[in-house]
Parts: sequence; C-alpha cells; structure tokens
Amino acid sequence: MLSEQSCIKQKSYRVHIDSPLAYKIFREFFIKLLDETYVPAPIIVLCIGTDRSTGDALGPLVGERLHKVCHYAQVMGNLKEPVHAGNLKKVIDDVNNIHKNPFIIAIDASLGRSENVGTIKIAQGTLTPGAGVNKNLPPVGDFHITGVVNVGGFMEYLVLQNTRLYTVMKMVDIISLGILEGLEMFFRQK
Repeated sequence: MLSEQSCIKQKSYRVHIDSPLAYKIFREFFIKLLDETYVPAPIIVLCIGTDRSTGDALGPLVGERLHKVCHYAQVMGNLKEPVHAGNLKKVIDDVNNIHKNPFIIAIDASLGRSENVGTIKIAQGTLTPGAGVNKNLPPVGDFHITGVVNVGGFMEYLVLQNTRLYTVMKMVDIISLGILEGLEMFFRQK
C-alpha cells in the first residue's frame, strides 16, 4: 500500500478508470514509459499486496490475471502466492539472486485524495510499498503502477477493508489488459 504523495517528482502518467477507452490510454502510457526506461534485461512484474484486504488486493489480483498468460515477463505475486509486507524483502533478494539487473515493474494499491480515487498512475522510478499505512519497506521498481483505491489520511487499515471491490476490479481489468497488450506491442516493434 503506497502513499499517493511518495513519488510526485518522477515523470508520470494518469488515467481514471471511468475515462472512455481507459485501458487503451493506460496501454499507450505503459508502452511510452517502457520505451523511455527499459534496458534489455529480464522483466519482472512485481504485484504487491494481500488478498486479505479488498483495498490492498490490487497487486495480487493483477498478478492472478497475468501469471499464466504473460509471455514477455515473469510475474510475481498473485492470490496463491502474494508478495506482501512479510515477504517483500525476501522476494526482492530472490529476484536479484536469480536475475542479473532485472527490470522490475512494481504494482501496488495506494490511498489518496477523494478526487483521485479510481486513478491509475504509471511513473518512473521506485515505489515505496506500505508508505500509506506507515510501514517501512524497501523501495522497488524501475517504474511502477499504482491505483488509488480509496481515501487516505485516517484509519487506513479500516479504509482498506471497506474499499469497493468494483473499483479494484475495474483497475485490475485495465492494468492487466494494458500490460499484456503493451508488452506484446512493445516487443513486436523491437
């Protein structure tokens, strides 16, 4: 769970889940950022979160959608084997031990201002998982994708538990389809 304010200085793109053709807009942003940041290396899509909280399940749900059908990247974190606060450091260490300089795309849910709920953001650089709920976890990612699932600032754990599943699932649809098509289109043009 990321705090919306923790990565403002990096180049970023945003799309709201209710925008017409949101997944195509997301896909184009994804390809553009991949084109600007990717260096040849194994791609790891690191889907962070837990299936025990509706609001924090964005990452594992995206991972669930991608892990069997994504051919251009290794997907880590899904409903069966989530990547969460308890195992994030070990997962990052394992990835770095297996792959030399992997290119990591980190995905996590975030809390933010009410007018931003439903916004998906793609940004350069690392994200700091757990910042929205005051956890001290290692930063991760060459670029990252976050979805503002609910309002932050007060009783974050309760807010996460009471997040609408509709909002999370709409984000999951947009992100997973955008990544699948984006990776395919990116590598087809290379």
